[in-house]
Amino acid sequence: MQQPIFVRKLLPALICALGTVAGVAEAAPTISRLTPPSNTLSADAVTLARFLPGQRFDLQATVKPDAGTTITAVEFKVDGVSVGNINAAGIFGNKSLVPATSLTSSVPNAVSAYLRGYANSAPGVHTLAVTATQSDGQVVSREGNFEVVGIVANNGRTAKNVIIMLGDGMGAAHRTAARIMAKGYAQGKAQGRLAMDTFPYTGLVMTASLDSIVTDSAPGMANYVTGNKAQNNQEGVYPDDTTDAFDNPRVEYLSEYLHRKKGTTLGIVTTADVFDATPAANAVHTSNRGNGTGIVDQFLDDRKLTGLTVLMGGGRKWFLPNASNSTSPQAVNGSQRKTSTDYVLPDDLVAGWGAAKGKLDSNRDLIADFQAAGYAYAPDKTALDAAGVPDKLLGLFTFSNMNVALDKINARRGVSTVVNDYGFPDQPMLDEMTDKALKVLNKNNANGFVLMVEGASIDKQAHLMDSDRWILETIEFDRAIQKARDFATANPDTIVIVTADHECAGASIIGAYTGSGAAKSNVATYEAAKFPKYTINADGYPENTDVAGKMLIGYGANADRYETWKTFPQPAQDSQQPFYKDAPLNTYPANAAARTGDGFLISGQVSGEQAVHTATDIPLSAYGRGASLFTGVFDNTDVFFKLGQIAIGGAK
Repeated sequence: MQQPIFVRKLLPALICALGTVAGVAEAAPTISRLTPPSNTLSADAVTLARFLPGQRFDLQATVKPDAGTTITAVEFKVDGVSVGNINAAGIFGNKSLVPATSLTSSVPNAVSAYLRGYANSAPGVHTLAVTATQSDGQVVSREGNFEVVGIVANNGRTAKNVIIMLGDGMGAAHRTAARIMAKGYAQGKAQGRLAMDTFPYTGLVMTASLDSIVTDSAPGMANYVTGNKAQNNQEGVYPDDTTDAFDNPRVEYLSEYLHRKKGTTLGIVTTADVFDATPAANAVHTSNRGNGTGIVDQFLDDRKLTGLTVLMGGGRKWFLPNASNSTSPQAVNGSQRKTSTDYVLPDDLVAGWGAAKGKLDSNRDLIADFQAAGYAYAPDKTALDAAGVPDKLLGLFTFSNMNVALDKINARRGVSTVVNDYGFPDQPMLDEMTDKALKVLNKNNANGFVLMVEGASIDKQAHLMDSDRWILETIEFDRAIQKARDFATANPDTIVIVTADHECAGASIIGAYTGSGAAKSNVATYEAAKFPKYTINADGYPENTDVAGKMLIGYGANADRYETWKTFPQPAQDSQQPFYKDAPLNTYPANAAARTGDGFLISGQVSGEQAVHTATDIPLSAYGRGASLFTGVFDNTDVFFKLGQIAIGGAK
C-alpha cells in the first residue's frame, strides 16, 4: 500500500534526524564545483556550456571529504555512461586527483579531479554527472549538462579563411567619431564611409563574462573563439580551485579546433604587447592574464596545437633573457621575464592535450627560439619591409605596447618626438602589419587560416580619456580593416568580422568646441555644434585635430580628469613600459587627472585613475562568406558557432 503523501515527504527528514541522534554519520562529502558550468534546464534557461562537434574541453570537479577521511574515487559520466574513473590519488594519463595542498584556502582539505581533453560529437543536450567516493564508503553525486551544437552541411561552401578584426573597447560612438573625423559631414550627410561601414551585415553583441555583466578583455575575446563564457582575467579556461594559473580546465580555441580539423594556420597581430589579453585569448590557456612569461612561451611551445605562423605587436620585454636575476623587476636589457609568471604544466594536462610541459626559465632567449623554429624576426618597420614574405614571422616592435597612431604619424611627419622618447622610432602602422600578415598566411596556403587583428589602444586611450588618440587609433584600425576587406574580395572563401570585446569609457559625442578656453560654456551643443572640418592628409590621417568646431567627447564611465578640449602633446604614462620611470618618460603626465594644463577638473563616477569598461552592447559587422549570419542581437559566444558553421559546414 502506498504511503500517504505527507508521510513520504516527512520520512527523509525524520530518518536524518534519528540518524544524527544515534550517532550515524550525518554528512557525505560535498562537490562544490562541476566543470563545465551548467544552467538548470528550464523553459527560460539554456545550457551554459556549448561546444562544436568534437571540440575538446576538460571535465573537472572539486570534492571536499568529511574530516578524517579522504576521497578514494571520482567518476565522470556523460548520459549515464562512464567516461573516466579515477580510483586513487595521483595522475593516470589524462586523469588526475589534485591534493588539497595545491588548492586555495576557500576549499580546505578538498581534492580536484580532472579528465582532460574530453570531446563529444553528438549534437544535443547531454547530462554530465560526477560521483565521488569517500574512504568510509560514503558517496556523493552532482549533475550538470552541456550542449553540442550541430553543424549543417551547406554544399561545401565553407570559408577557408577566418579574419577577426577586433577593435578593443570600440563601441558605436568610437566608430562614429572616427567617421566624422576621417570622412567629414556636410549638410547632415557623411561624405564617405569607413571600411567597416561598407560591410553589408551588422548585428549587436552582448558582451558579459562568466562572472560579470561588465567584461574585461580576456573573456571579451575568449568568448568569441571558444563558444564558452570565461571569467574576468581568464582566457581559454574555466575557473577552478587550484592556485596554479596554468592548470585550469581548458576549452579548445577556434584556432586549435580548425587547425586540428582542417590544418589551418594562425596569425595574431596587435598594437598592444603580444602577451596582452586580446592576443593571448586566441591561443593561450591561463587563469591569470598577467602571467606574461608563461603566456609568450606558450605561444611558441604550443604552436603545434594552434598552427601559429604570424605573431606581431609589442612585447619584446617578455622575449629577452633576464640573465641578471629571475626575480628582479626588470633586467638592464628591458627584460621582464620572471619565474613567478612562468609555468610547468601537470602531466595529466600534457597527456590530455599534447601540450608542452613548460619550464621555469627566466633566462630563455625566446626570440632566438622563435628563429630556431623557422620564424623570420622583424624588430622594426625597416626589417619588416625587408623580410619579404617568409614562411613564418615574428615581429616585436617595442618593449611593451606600441605607440599610438597619433604619435607614430606625427613622428613620420617630423612634428613629434614621442616615439623617440620611447626608444622605438621605426614602428609600422597596423595596416602595414595586417597586409604583411595576410601575405605570409596566404603563402602556400592550402588549408586556410585564422587571423586576429587587434586595434588595441582604442581601449587603452579611452581608459585614459584621451579622445584624439583613441579616435586616430580607430582610424588606424579601419585602415587595417580595408586590407582585410580587399583580401576577402580577392579571396571570396573568406569571412571577415569587425567587432569589439566590449565598450570602453561610455564614450559619447556631445558637441563641438567653440571659444578659446576649456570652460563648459565653450561646449556647443545641438545646432550650435555644426559640422567640424578636419583636413585629411595623403597618409589618411588628419593634418590637425585641433580644428575650428572640434568634435568633443564626453564619458559616462569616467574617473577624474582634467579636460582642455585640446590635443595633448604627450600621452599619459604607460606603466607596462619597462623604463617608464626613467627620463624622458617620467616627465609625461602620470594619468588623466595629472594633465592639468589650462583645463578644468571633471569629476568621475568611478574610483581610480582610469575610465572603465561598460556593459553596453557593441556592433559587429561582417563581410564575405557567411556574413549574413551576423544580424540581430546575439551573445558573444554565438559568434564562435556562427564561425564554426561557416568554416566547417559552409554558408551562403
